[in-house]
Amino acid sequence: MARIAGRFSRVEPRRRAGQLLLGLMADLPRKNCWTIAEHAGDATPDGLQHLLGRAKWDADLVRDELRAFVLEYLADDQAVLVVDETGDLKKGNRTVGVQRQYTGTAGRIENAQVAVYLAYTSRHGHAAVDRALYLPKSWTSDPERCRQAAVPEGLLFATKPQLAQQMIERALDAGVPAAWAAGDEVYGDNPKLRAALEKRQLGYVLAVSSTHRVPTPAGTQRADHLAKKIPKRAWQKLSAGRGAKGHRWFDWAQVALAAPGLAGQQHLLIRRNRRSGELAYYRCYSPRPVPLSTLVEVAGSRWTVEETFQSSKTLAGLDEHQVRRWDSWHRWATLALLAHAFLAVTVALERRDQPPSDDGTSPDGLIPLACNEIQRLFTAQLARPVQDPVQRCRWSTWRRRHQARARRSHYRRQAELQP
Repeated sequence: MARIAGRFSRVEPRRRAGQLLLGLMADLPRKNCWTIAEHAGDATPDGLQHLLGRAKWDADLVRDELRAFVLEYLADDQAVLVVDETGDLKKGNRTVGVQRQYTGTAGRIENAQVAVYLAYTSRHGHAAVDRALYLPKSWTSDPERCRQAAVPEGLLFATKPQLAQQMIERALDAGVPAAWAAGDEVYGDNPKLRAALEKRQLGYVLAVSSTHRVPTPAGTQRADHLAKKIPKRAWQKLSAGRGAKGHRWFDWAQVALAAPGLAGQQHLLIRRNRRSGELAYYRCYSPRPVPLSTLVEVAGSRWTVEETFQSSKTLAGLDEHQVRRWDSWHRWATLALLAHAFLAVTVALERRDQPPSDDGTSPDGLIPLACNEIQRLFTAQLARPVQDPVQRCRWSTWRRRHQARARRSHYRRQAELQP
């Protein structure tokens, strides 16, 4: 809180931000303004709703403090900037950015809000340092709808790779030490993003589709067709990093790419599952030659953003917001990422002081502390809820009164729509 205190001009929103951060890390069944306000001992959620919706403070400046906090403890000149998107399932059509679209959260097309995130991954640990809400064309082509959700005037449609490029360039312009970028097929199949990374001389290992076409000395070929021509002796067994059940072993092969004007060292990296034989493909670039093991290590680092999503949603309420407007979403997401970064940095410090052995256990024979265990310890010692029974009863009355108003309003609207 001392880090971000200067980003609030008044003491009231600064205190509310502290309450929200404590609530986001608390052991609550759901995390929204109602539950966090009750946890903090407030009489109503009005103060937290004011913090997210109307108080004067810049979420982007707090994001910059989040990034500086993560770098202070996790900085590494060989770090990987990992980009990926995640969706939050929503009802209705008034929440900013919501439409029926594919989201990996559900694994199908659902009514959802999608955002792209940037995670900083180093040998010390990993945490998300930036976020960008994806605004579909159904929103950017409807000025009135954008006005109702307080979307900045004149905001143009941007694809997910464009949002990823903006976040990566913003990080590099701020002096973030990193040597690589990683992402899935959405980003690897985008030539403009790859060109932007090459221009900044930032190496990348980006997943691509099996139909992705790559330049070779024999001409342009599809990735899956090229994989069939790789001899057996070219495959190497390498670990993509340690997972929950030990090292993740795969067979790997690489094919050098060649074309006039092709920048740096470029390869098609192919991963083969040792059990099923399933193949995955990666487009790789590095300013200077690097061994295959380095490319494999970068490819394996992409899982960290998935772990970040799961952890930040489960432990810090990233997806449990109940806000509809542009600024409110960015404020909630930024503070949720800051709460998660606190847990991630604490884990990194614990593991630095007690590095795990080869079998993944600590010197005392225990599993190393993880974010969920840090949260339990923190909650038990510092983030205890208010236990006043009178206050609990007041909140019960407030909730039922609010729900009664909402029900009457719903019934009235339903009656007006009847023929």
